[in-house]
Parts: sequence; structure tokens; C-alpha cells
Amino acid sequence: MPVLRSAFIALSRNRSLRRFCEQSKVGTRLSSRFVAGTEIDDALRVAESVNRQGISVTLDSLGESVTTEGEAHRAAEIYHQLLDTINARKLNANISVKLTQMGLELSPKLAEKIATSLAQHAKAGGNFVRIDMEDSKLTQVTLDIVRRLNARPETRGVIGVVIQAYLYRSQADVEQLLADGIRIRLCKGAYKEPAEVAFPRKSQVDENFVLLSKLMLDSDVYHGIATHDEAMVDAVKAYAKQHKIAPDRFEFQMLYGVRRDLQRKLVKDGYNVRVYVPFGQEWYPYFMRRLAERPANVLFLMKNFFRA
Repeated sequence: MPVLRSAFIALSRNRSLRRFCEQSKVGTRLSSRFVAGTEIDDALRVAESVNRQGISVTLDSLGESVTTEGEAHRAAEIYHQLLDTINARKLNANISVKLTQMGLELSPKLAEKIATSLAQHAKAGGNFVRIDMEDSKLTQVTLDIVRRLNARPETRGVIGVVIQAYLYRSQADVEQLLADGIRIRLCKGAYKEPAEVAFPRKSQVDENFVLLSKLMLDSDVYHGIATHDEAMVDAVKAYAKQHKIAPDRFEFQMLYGVRRDLQRKLVKDGYNVRVYVPFGQEWYPYFMRRLAERPANVLFLMKNFFRA
């Protein structure tokens, strides 16, 4: 499985294959299991459907590493439109943003300026912005921007971040974020990282995931536990029950198209669930990382693709 995971991550960076897949009907059909569609209306339609099941949503306009300031502002405009439409339609939804899509690799100041504007917009409408985490070379600058935004009165409390359990540094990062009162989305991690910065074995990542989950549950801040692994879900539920932590003090988060059965079961059992709904033309890297996370998805996709 590690070899297959590495292969999919390598393929996620293949530009020629990406161009072919994003422009082909076959590629679009395959990706539809995990991607809501290519347009804002596609994402909103899915969000409304998910909300009707009693599940919250976070919307993500796919795209990474813009090459011009104009591209960064155009990407941000999609999120401004989402915030307005979420408010107008009274959807139970917020937004997830990658800072490289906001120009981080061009200029951290540009990315912070755009993120500030989105956070201000979200606060005005009573909403929330989650800053996604990317590969480890961007972890520190991402956390620095999030902490500065949260420290400003005009954006305090409406900005959160993602922490990846496979990084050695994550416990210290979680402790600092908890001290700052910043909402965390904890996931295992979906990038290929060297052994110098990340736990090499799944068992180690799982152990750290549970440890960090407990730290988060013990805080007074509302956090998201992002996993499709039932062993992790059961560990979180058991700890919450043991320590009398009410189900409405946190939420489970899952990806669109993954473990819908578990999503419905958690809702039925009284837990808050949020589904991450991605959309957009640039879906290929995201799609390949989903296959890397869970290679069994490949068999699932092939089985359903060739059904009559």
C-alpha cells in the first residue's frame, strides 16, 4: 500500500496527465464520486442535498499554487461569492481555503491580505473560514498567518486551521493553537513527507491522531475530527463518553463521497458531522490524493464506472 500511495502522489504532480484528465469526459466522470462538479452552482446543489441529511458542509474551490496576483484575486472572488450565497440561501456551510491559491508562494503578504478580507467577510455574515494545510514546507508560514488573523479583533474567532497528525511537530502546534483559542480540523495528512518530519508508519500516525484528538476534546474550543477510520471514530467517541464531553462540543468531518454510511450513522447517533465538498475545474490533484489516501477507492471507482 505505501508503494501505491507514493505512486498516486507522484501522479498528482504529472502535468500532462492532469491536463488530459481535467479535459476528458472519462476523467470528469471518475472524479464525480469525490468532486461536486466544476461550477459554484454544482457545489451549492450538493451542499443543499447534504444539509437535508442533517449534515453540515465546508465548500472548497479547488486550485493550488497560483502564478500571478490576478489569479489569486480571482480565486478569492469565488469564495466571496460563496460566502454571499451561503448567507442568502441560509445554508449550513462554511469555506475552506488553501493559501497557495491565495498567492502564498508569490507573496505571504498577498495571501494574508486576501485571507484577512475573506475572514472579515465571513465575520460580517456570521460565518467561518478554515485555512487548509498543505505540505510541510508551508506549515509554519500558514500557522503564523492564522495566528495573526485570530489576534486581530476584526477577525478573531472566525478563522481556523488544519493540523496533520503525521507530522512530528503537530502536538506542539496543537498546544499553541489551543492556547490561542483557535479552532482545529485534525486529519492524518495527505502529502508525501520525508521521515525527518513525519511518522513513517500508519500505527504511529494513528496513535498521534488519537493523542491530539484527546487534547482537542479537553479544550473549550469547538473542533473538527476529520477521519473515515472507524477505529479513530470509536476512540474519539469512547474518550468523549468517558470524560462526559457532550456530542455537540465537537464534530466529525469527512470527505464528500467517502463513507456515506458512516456519516449517516453518526448523525443518527446524535453526533455533529460536516462534509468537505470540493468543486472546480482544477480537480485532478485533489482526486489523486484521495486515491493515495485510500487505494481501495480505485476498485470502488472501477466497479461503479463499468456498471450498466
